[in-house]
Amino acid sequence: MENSETRPLAVVTGASSGIGYELARQFAEHGFDLVVAAEDEGIVEAARSLEELGAAISTVRVDLAHRDGVEELYTRATASGRPVDAVAINAGVGVSGDFARETDLDDELKLIKLNVVSSVHLAKRVLPDMVGRGRGRVLFTSSIAGTMPGPFHAVYAASKAFLYSFAEAVREELKDTGVTVTALLPGPTDTDFFRRAGMEDTKVGAGKKDDPAEVARQGFEALMSGDDHVVAGSKKNVLQSVAGKLMPETAQARMTRGMTEPGGADPFEGPDGEPGRE
Repeated sequence: MENSETRPLAVVTGASSGIGYELARQFAEHGFDLVVAAEDEGIVEAARSLEELGAAISTVRVDLAHRDGVEELYTRATASGRPVDAVAINAGVGVSGDFARETDLDDELKLIKLNVVSSVHLAKRVLPDMVGRGRGRVLFTSSIAGTMPGPFHAVYAASKAFLYSFAEAVREELKDTGVTVTALLPGPTDTDFFRRAGMEDTKVGAGKKDDPAEVARQGFEALMSGDDHVVAGSKKNVLQSVAGKLMPETAQARMTRGMTEPGGADPFEGPDGEPGRE
């Protein structure tokens, strides 16, 4: 195995499962050592699996919704003195329901702290180091949900819109520095997200989803190519993203409502959108 001092180092948040784990796997398969972070104990098993690919793995179990958690991650990622060559800022949560009448304020404030505040915080720590060295790559996991209004997951969709806008803006600021910023925009992906967000009874939650390994592969390739963003997953996601840009926001909101309204899933609809069995 290549000496760890000569291997590039990547940091991945939300790496215990789903897209985050698959992003970490992409880095490991392409010769990176890793600092992987997540709040749950699954990060330990994820690290063991990644080590089998020949990467040196450091685990940091922290809640990034708290300022101290972000500071701990940054401190531990840089403690060895090795430069951080790439960061995948991926950790995030969702909240589903009618904003005014159903959802819990504390849940939504925690969502903002994790999806938005911690992403800005971690970027603020790693980007000056990268700019100082004249090289580095940052990937933000946004979503196609961030390209249009999101009824019944309004705060989540807004958080992903923030990340998309933020990534594109910072990328432009850094265009002559040797540091690139890329936004990953997945569509519905086969992870635990919909269960955790309480969206299993929505049309999108019950419908066909993309493979997180394929989404991560596309995100990793876009990051390595220095692309500004990538709409990952199926061609349907690309078409939805393009269509959204051509529609007024009110029409976008109505279209999204049909996918995200609680109770909107057809109990007899199969995962491919076709009628299923009872």
